[in-house]
Amino acid sequence: MRRYTDTAWERAMKVQDVILRAMAKTITWWQAAEIMGISDRSMRRWKRRYEEHGYDGLLDRRRGKPSPKRVPLKVVEEVLRLYGERYADLNVRHFHEKLREVHRIELSYTWVKLALQGAGLVKPGRKRGVHRKRRPLPGMLLHLDGSRHRWFQDDRWYDLIEVLDDATSETYYAQLVEEESTRTVMAALKEVVEKKGRFCALYSDRASHFFETPKAGGPVDGERLTQVGRALKELGIQMIPAYSPQARGRGERRFGTWQGRLPQELRLAGVTTREEANRFLREHYLAEMNRKFAVCAGQAGHAFVPVRGQDLEQVFSVQRERTVGKDNTVAIGERVWQIERTRWRGTLAGCRVTICEHLDGEVSIVYGPHVVGRYTAQGELLGALRKPLGGRRRATKEGVRSEPRALVPGATGAWRGPDGAASTWASPSASP
Repeated sequence: MRRYTDTAWERAMKVQDVILRAMAKTITWWQAAEIMGISDRSMRRWKRRYEEHGYDGLLDRRRGKPSPKRVPLKVVEEVLRLYGERYADLNVRHFHEKLREVHRIELSYTWVKLALQGAGLVKPGRKRGVHRKRRPLPGMLLHLDGSRHRWFQDDRWYDLIEVLDDATSETYYAQLVEEESTRTVMAALKEVVEKKGRFCALYSDRASHFFETPKAGGPVDGERLTQVGRALKELGIQMIPAYSPQARGRGERRFGTWQGRLPQELRLAGVTTREEANRFLREHYLAEMNRKFAVCAGQAGHAFVPVRGQDLEQVFSVQRERTVGKDNTVAIGERVWQIERTRWRGTLAGCRVTICEHLDGEVSIVYGPHVVGRYTAQGELLGALRKPLGGRRRATKEGVRSEPRALVPGATGAWRGPDGAASTWASPSASP
């Protein structure tokens, strides 16, 4: 004889009361079904069981019988073994994906979560609140942020820079860098603009490479632009600083997902260097993240605009303005560049020029719409034999001399004496 709990007996008594009221015609059968929260068809089954078996027919007949959907014991043991021996550093969602994709074990996420929690291998997580409303179109608002973490699960720290779309949560860029800075942020934005086009607005924190903040923790200065702010203004892209804790919380949750998945994926793939990790992100894992976490936008279409008539190499460069000296040179710190004679003007002495340091290390000097000099990362003048004055500096008895890295016929140098006065020099010509 089956043994039933007090709860089962109490439920059977309540079902009997509802059936008796319907049989006495004080309520209709469809009202009885609504009271019990079942369909009309189920209500007819309960009535037939009561008529055939009386009060015993209202008790659950499945009690004491194994469920036909019960997971075999061997499968349970295999799931727990895999998690304990190989995937102990994965979260439940990530582990559930590995069970399906790698080991072909088709179990529901809820079953896996409850099994791991019941075995004491993972702790129950707290319930999250409702997420805010997203932008309706891709390209309306992009998020850029960085997360410093031990991505290789050792003592090496790197920053992961990510650019994702607010409307779809699609990641457009993700790379590991030594440090989040002006140049690494510009490299991320340049790649996104080249691939997707201009977008409407960028949402970021108030780091110094995004905004000038006169007072720590206070509002940003909208008039004083950083290099990133200047580049985005040239493209007509609005910058939005993060003030609310809700916005920062979303970024923390996003990087919590990265930190809970990427180190484990790098370990499983045997990736141990930053260069290999960035190649792994570009060629494999970025598409997998978007496949799992990107969602459909609220509307069809996008808000990206093609970039035409603008040199992105120059836009995304570190730019500084300098006045050309009497010897037709410009300098930044210890680096000095000689500006060549142009067809439309013999010298630019006294003119205000812009020195653009590009992301690949090259340097160009711009006067109005004209590029009056372009130099390699090694300091060589592109398109001519002459070299700029930005090579190594050598101390002499008379002062400090700056000379090209490799002296060639026609090369020039700079010399500065003890009194601070500067002059130029030139190597002999190659002609006899």
